[in-house]
Amino acid sequence: MSDVIKADSLVTLRYRLSCDGRELVSTMDARPSTFQLGTGELAPPLEACLLGLSSACQRSFDLSPNAFGAHNADLVRRLARSEFPADAKLSVGEAVTMAIKPGQQASGLLREVHDDSVVVDLNHPLAGKSVRFEVDVIGVI
Repeated sequence: MSDVIKADSLVTLRYRLSCDGRELVSTMDARPSTFQLGTGELAPPLEACLLGLSSACQRSFDLSPNAFGAHNADLVRRLARSEFPADAKLSVGEAVTMAIKPGQQASGLLREVHDDSVVVDLNHPLAGKSVRFEVDVIGVI
C-alpha cells in the first residue's frame, strides 16, 4: 500500500470543482468519492493535480483556461430543428448526444433553441474556462 498518489492509484477524497465563481460539484460536506486513476473516471487535468499528493492532504488548484482545451468556434454548430425528433423537448443547457459519422457519436450542450434551428456546442463544457479544483485526500491505495 502506498500513501502517495500515482497514475494507477485508488484514491478516496472529498472535492469541489468550481468555474467562474460558481460551484459545479462538491462532495466537501458529503460522503467522500473514490476514483481509480488512469481509468477515465476523473478527467485527466484533474488526475494530474492529484499525482504526488498523499493521504490527509488538502490542496487547491487553479487550472488554466486551456486545461480542458481551448474553446473552438468550429465546434459550435447551428443545426436545423428537424435534425431532432419532433416531440423532443429541447432546452438551453441540456446535454445532447448526436451521430457525427456512422458509428461515431459526440456529446454537446444546447446553447440556443429556436423554432427552426438549434445551436449545439461540441466543445468540452469547461473548454477555455478557468477552473478551481479543491481536494481533501482521505486515503490512497
